[in-house]
Amino acid sequence: MWKIKLQPGQKIFFTSDTHYNHKNICRGVSEWKDDGLFRTRDFDTLDEMNTTIVNNINEIVGQDDILIHLGDWSFRGFDSISEFRKRILCKNIYVIYGNHDHHIEKNKDHIQEHFIDTAHYQVLNIIDENQTNYDFVLMHYPIVSWDSMNKGRYHLFGHVHLPSDKKLMPGRSMDVGMDGNYLKPYELGKIINLLKDRPIRINILYYDHHEI
Repeated sequence: MWKIKLQPGQKIFFTSDTHYNHKNICRGVSEWKDDGLFRTRDFDTLDEMNTTIVNNINEIVGQDDILIHLGDWSFRGFDSISEFRKRILCKNIYVIYGNHDHHIEKNKDHIQEHFIDTAHYQVLNIIDENQTNYDFVLMHYPIVSWDSMNKGRYHLFGHVHLPSDKKLMPGRSMDVGMDGNYLKPYELGKIINLLKDRPIRINILYYDHHEI
């Protein structure tokens, strides 16, 4: 479990699927054609896309804040990992492995040292300045049934690049990928406001005793 106690003035943010340096997701240079273009971002150049992603993070997330990244950090080889990391001002970054994060997962050349911690799956407990507790299940992929969902625990994920109007899943579950938030991270308070009044029971499976 990751336990994070926010210090006075410190904020925590979530994001996923930055896809830094991913050529095919950038419309102006993508080799995806026809029906694949709907999956691209509206930039003419890869540098324009990368710079927008970096600036959006640095303008919102402070150096002493915390950023939780839920996977698919970067593309185009090992060097893109550290290149992207060096451009981000935030000192405290946690990473959940996505399906394109094999170099981070294997800790090539000790690349994990760029981050506070990394994991495939993690339960996160946050205590804010008001001593309020928030519990999350974090995974790159959306989960149908997760631990303690019957107690109101939230589930955050990425991977599926859902648009803004589809990012909220049944129950207290949400895609925090950049594509659903104008390529910007989400602050904790915004996530809580979106999820706190949603029903706990999701009834996706035919039967799940964890919902009872």
